[in-house]
Amino acid sequence: MRELITLRINGERYEVAVLPHRTLLEVLREDLGLTGTKHGCELGECGACTVLLDGVPVLSCLTLPLEVQDCEITTIEGLEEQGRLHPLQETFAELGAAQCGYCTPGMLLSAVALLRQNPHPTREEIKQALSGNLCRCTGYTKIYEAVEAAAERLSAARQGERQPNAALQP
Repeated sequence: MRELITLRINGERYEVAVLPHRTLLEVLREDLGLTGTKHGCELGECGACTVLLDGVPVLSCLTLPLEVQDCEITTIEGLEEQGRLHPLQETFAELGAAQCGYCTPGMLLSAVALLRQNPHPTREEIKQALSGNLCRCTGYTKIYEAVEAAAERLSAARQGERQPNAALQP
C-alpha cells in the first residue's frame, strides 16, 4: 500500500505516494525525474547515489524515503545557485576531474559536504572524505586537485566578501 509523504529536495517540497520498500534513489529518479543521482550498485559500495541529507552525505540506495521526511535532501541538481555552477562543478570541468561522469554527482556532493565542514582540507582529508565514492576512470588525482582548487576559490570568495569595497572608500 502506498503512503503519501512530503520530501524537501533542493529547497522544494514534493508530495509523493511511495511503497514502503522503495528506496530514496528510486523515488528521486523514477518518481521525481531527478536523474542526476546515479544508480550504481544498490549495495552501498560505490557512492554513485550519494545525496546530502541535512548536509551529510548518505547513500540513497540504502535510504528509505519514509525515514527522511523531515530532512533537507540535496541532489546534484540542487548545487547550482542562481543559474551558476557550484565552484566544485567548475573546477571538476576545468581540470578534467570527470571522465565518464557516472561517479561525478556523488563525488561532488561528498566534496561539498567536506568543504562546508572543513574549508581548508589537506589532501589526506579529501581522500578520506571521498573514500566512499568509487571512480573507475580517473585515478582520483584530478578529482583531488579539483577539490583543492575549489577550496582555494571558495576561500578567496569569502575573503573578498570580508574586504571593504575599495570603490566605496574615500
